[in-house]
Order: sequence, then structure tokens, then C-alpha cells
Amino acid sequence: MVDIRKSGQTDEEQELEISEEEGVIGYIYDKFEDAENGRFSDEQRWLDAYKNYRGSENEEYRSSERSKVFVKVTKVKVLAAYGQIIDILFANKRFPISVTSTPKPEGIAEFAHLKNPQQQKQPEIGPEGFAGDGMELLPGALEATMPEKPFLGGLSTEFGESENLVAGRAKMGEPQIEPAALAALNMEKVIQDQLVDSNAVNIFRHALFEACLLGTGVIKGPFSNTKTVHRWNGVGEERTYAPYDKTMPSIEAVSCWDFYPDPSAVSVNDCEYVIQRHRFNRSQMRGLIGKPFFDKEAITDCISRGPNYVERGYEGSLYSDEANDLRYRENRFEVLEFWGVLDRKMAEAAGIDIPKSNDDGDSVSVNIWVCNHMILRAMMNPFTPDRLPYQAVPYEINPYHLFGVGVAENMEDAQLLMNGHMRMAIDNLALAGNMVFDIDETQLVPGQSMEVFPGKIFRRQSGVTGTAVNGLKFPNTAPENLQMFQTARQLADEETGIPSITHGQTGVTGTGRTAAGLSMLLSSAGLSIKTVIKNIDDFMLKPMGEAFFQWNMQFNETQQDIIGDLEIKPQGSAAVMQKEVRTQRLTTLLQTVTNPMLAPFIKIPNLIRELAISQDIDPDQLVNDMNEAAIFADILRGLNERQTGETAPTTGQPQDMGAMGGVSQGAANTGDDQTGGGTIGVGTSPTAGESGFTANTGESEVGS
Repeated sequence: MVDIRKSGQTDEEQELEISEEEGVIGYIYDKFEDAENGRFSDEQRWLDAYKNYRGSENEEYRSSERSKVFVKVTKVKVLAAYGQIIDILFANKRFPISVTSTPKPEGIAEFAHLKNPQQQKQPEIGPEGFAGDGMELLPGALEATMPEKPFLGGLSTEFGESENLVAGRAKMGEPQIEPAALAALNMEKVIQDQLVDSNAVNIFRHALFEACLLGTGVIKGPFSNTKTVHRWNGVGEERTYAPYDKTMPSIEAVSCWDFYPDPSAVSVNDCEYVIQRHRFNRSQMRGLIGKPFFDKEAITDCISRGPNYVERGYEGSLYSDEANDLRYRENRFEVLEFWGVLDRKMAEAAGIDIPKSNDDGDSVSVNIWVCNHMILRAMMNPFTPDRLPYQAVPYEINPYHLFGVGVAENMEDAQLLMNGHMRMAIDNLALAGNMVFDIDETQLVPGQSMEVFPGKIFRRQSGVTGTAVNGLKFPNTAPENLQMFQTARQLADEETGIPSITHGQTGVTGTGRTAAGLSMLLSSAGLSIKTVIKNIDDFMLKPMGEAFFQWNMQFNETQQDIIGDLEIKPQGSAAVMQKEVRTQRLTTLLQTVTNPMLAPFIKIPNLIRELAISQDIDPDQLVNDMNEAAIFADILRGLNERQTGETAPTTGQPQDMGAMGGVSQGAANTGDDQTGGGTIGVGTSPTAGESGFTANTGESEVGS
């Protein structure tokens, strides 16, 4: 436990001397102050965005305005952008990360196949063997080693027992596998399962919402976490509860307000250090005792000294309820979590054990927790290779800055114009919608009430009729103000790249009235979202996938080592296309397959799956894979053959009908045309005097 408090000093004097202290705690507090000062302008941008989202009153409007209406178009735009991003990334019920092998994998074969019978015929080896047969007896071994298959990488336990499996592509149609692709698929399944168990979708939603509102979303992790798996053993009444613990990676969303990066960095990879500010209550502080590498004595002493929470300038606007804010501060501890590089001597002074194998020179990467001027945890960076466990994604890249620009900031001016013109219209209608009276009191009897109501009587004592009380009407400028309001709303569409039609605007005219025009509008709106999705791919999904891969290689004891080049591919950009347009194009491509000349060039199973996904249908429930399709095709073939056999015609004549005096089968064949088409029977022509003879004879002429 490290404590820099000095006896005889007040709390104020100790805080003033923190920056002057030589040691780890003073260094961390100095870096925290630098990061806090460096992001001051960003905090002001976030406050303005938050006020516009909540519709809070600010000081930019004139105090003379009576109407305080706030048209929260900013909230609609932020939620529209957030909804589109969530729908694109998580509509497939699968986290948008995939693992593939590189085009030229190293350490594992791209293809492996079985030898053909000619290759499998090997000369018999005698009991003495020969040099280089792969059956060497290693020093100290009791039996010869079996030949290894390094080209299988981590799949040796699954396919290594096959003696006829060799590396390379099959040349004569031999059975083959793709070890690199199988290794990538196994890793992808592991990562997808871990993301589901860590509730990654909900955590990402929190970060993406802050990205839309404030301009930057931050994710932290993955870290090792123990998960209790509930299991029951036995059958029937003899069941026993036998839970077991399983090490799983976990992630968390970090608010921009608690994220203090290196002020001179333009990305997380460029940061020398990152500090996260925690606000813990007493229960959360006690929960740190059971976690690895935390100092129990330091935590107990810190709790006994009481809360030390210090309110920051922006918190007065975030927490408007002063009573709740006071209670919030009284029960909280401010804990700083430092990730970064320290001098070797300074790290050793903090109690960090640096292994002799560390050859990083005079600096080491560490993780230190500080609270109440005491070190709660001090250890080296546990990740190999060293990395900062944070991913910060900008909604829109802010050039030369780490923090990005959000939807609320883009339409800040348009929101100001809409509020101003709407308030002017309401204030004007308050005057133009009522009557203002000009009264000449010299013409009226003194002592009368000036209250106006139907049937009111004014008693006049002099003057001309109609001149004592005159009604005045102020000009109505509300139409002009409302026209400017509509113009400002259209400017908001242009500034954010989110047209109003995407979040349910009614009364659409012009291009949006036709299906083709609506498709064009949606395609144009998708361009801005496509840029945001690309930022999410590059700054969050890909680093997060690589971090999960490194965690599995370093901490997952149940996962077999996967040798080879594996590439993490984010799949967010692949889903940007509008579902309706994508469905239409897939349907058109499916119609093309009806041409037998083009069918061999189309991967029909993949096409059917993509068509189901584009229609928000789970492909695993309705679409068969190749093996299942072959089984069902065989079943349908059998049903068709059975049905054809049962309904075969049975009204044909027997084969020997011709022998019993029936019509010969040859003559009965009428063919397919309607002209008979049969074969004329060939036989002996009748002679004179026989029945059927029709030629003229001389006897008939004489008789006549």
C-alpha cells in the first residue's frame, strides 16, 4: 500500500502538493489534469449536444422572449441515426464480425487431401527402419515418435490420425479439406459464442448511442471474467446441483464523460496513456477486494477515510437536481484507472514486479488504480502484445482530434434557428390573435371598469360616437416565421444527412411520392450512414475482434492453438444496402438462375440464404444447407416415384388381344397427329371370287 499523506496537513494542502510529489500517484494525477484540460473544449460541445437533445433552456436566447418552447428535432435526428445503425448492424441476429484465413496462410496448409491408391502404395519397411523415415527414437523416449503433420496446425488432433492425408490441392478429385478455413471457422464460432455470453449487443448499443449524440462511443475490454455455469448431474430424483466456473471474456461500455485519453493523441493507438474515472459507492469499493491484484488493506483504509468524490464542471448541467446531486457526491469515491507507460524505476517503486525477461528498455506498460491518494492496484499490462484495452469510434471523424462529431453538433445552428423562429411566431400570435384597445378617457364617464366582455357598455359623456374606444390589431408575422422554421428544418436534413422521410415525416411531396423516387431518397440517405458504419468497422469492430482473438490465444485454456494467418473482417458495411433494394436485386438474380446456361455460375444455396436474411427471416430455421438439401431432394424423389407408380393408367388392352381377333397393336397406333398416323396392315390381296375382291370381271358385264 502506498500513501502520500503527510501528518499535520489539511486536505487542501495535500491536494496542492499532489502534483509536486515524486512518485506514481503524483504522476497519475498530473496526467489526469492534463487530459482534463485537454478535453475542455470537447466537454463544451457535449454539453451543447446534450441540452439540444433534452430540450434544456440555455443562455443563447433573449430574455425578452416570453415563449420558451423547444422543438426537439435534435432528439428525432439522433434517434433516427441510432435506429438505422442498430438495424444495420444487428438485424441478422449475429454479431457483425467474421474470421477468415489470409489469401496465403502461413503455418497451416490452405488445402489438404487424401492420397490416391497409387500414392498410398509404399514399400514395406523392415523392423530396423531407415534414416529419415520419421520414426526416430528421441533421447529418453521409450518408443518412436509418430510423424507429425504441421500443415494441419491446431487441427492435428482432429485429422492427424489419418496417415494418407497430405498437404496440397487435390489433382484427381481426391477428398480434400481446407485446414486454414476450418481453423478460421472454429475461431469465429468461439468468438461469436463469447460475444453472446458477454451481452455484447446491449453494450454496443450504449456506445453507439453516445456516438450518435456526443460524437464518440467507447468500448473497454475484453477482460477475463469468471462465469458460473449451472449444471445438474444425475437422472430423476437423484439429480444434484454441480455448478462450475468458466473463464470468459467480458466487455463494458465507457461513457465519454469518464474517458480521459492522452490530449496529444488523434486515436487510441496513438495514446501514451488512458485514464478512466470511476464513481464507486461503498459496495462497489468492497467488490474490488475479491478481484485479482487488488490490495485489500489499501481498499479497506480508503473506505474508512470516507468518500472523496470531486464534482466536475460539466456535472452541474447533467444533474440538475441539486438535492440528488448532493447525496450523489456524499456517497461516492473517485477512482482513477491508469493504463499507460511508466518509467521502470517508478514502476518498481510502486511495487510492480518486472520480470527479467522484459526487454522494453527503461519503460514498462502498466495498469494502476488510484483512490484517495492510495494505490489500490499496481501491475504490468496483462495483455500480450501490449495494448490499451479501449476502442473509441467516432460517428463522424473530427480531423486531427480523437473525439468525433455527432448528429446533435452537426445540426446545432439549425436547432437554434428553429427554436428562435417558432418562439417569435408564438409571441407574435399572442399579440396578433388578441385585440388591443385605445381608450380616450376624456370622453367616458369616470369610474367605469375597463374589463371587456360580450355586452359590455361604455358610458360616454362627450365626443363623437365611436372615437372613445378603438380596437387595434397587430400585424400577423407568424407565416413568415413558420416559413423560416421549415427552411431551418430542411437545413437540418442537409447538415445531418438524415432526411425527414426516414423517421416518419408525413405529407411527402415531389420525388418521394413514387417508389423509384423513394428508393433514390433512401439510397442517398444511406450514403451518410455508410460512412458511419465504415467508421464503426475500422475503429470498433475490427479492433474488438482482434482483441477477442488475442484473448483466446492467451487466456482460453479450452481452445486449441490455431496456427496460421487469421484475419478479422467486420461485416457492418456489407449490410448498409437498403433491405428493399437488396431484396429486389436478389430476387432478380434468382430469376436469372432459371436460365440453364447461367445456373452453374450461381451459388444458389448462398443466394437463398441472403434472400432470407434481407427479409428478416432466420435462414437457419427455413433454409437447408447442401447436405440437408440433398437428403430432402432424395425424399421428394422417392415420393414422386411412389405417387407416379400408384396413378399409372391400367385401361390398356392385353398384349395378346391381337391374337384373339382384336385390332393389331401396330394398326391401333394412331400417332400424335389427328390424321390417323397408324400403320396400314400388310397381307395377301384377295383373288377373283373371294370375298373382298372389288375388281371388274367379265362375267358381270355379260350378265348385264
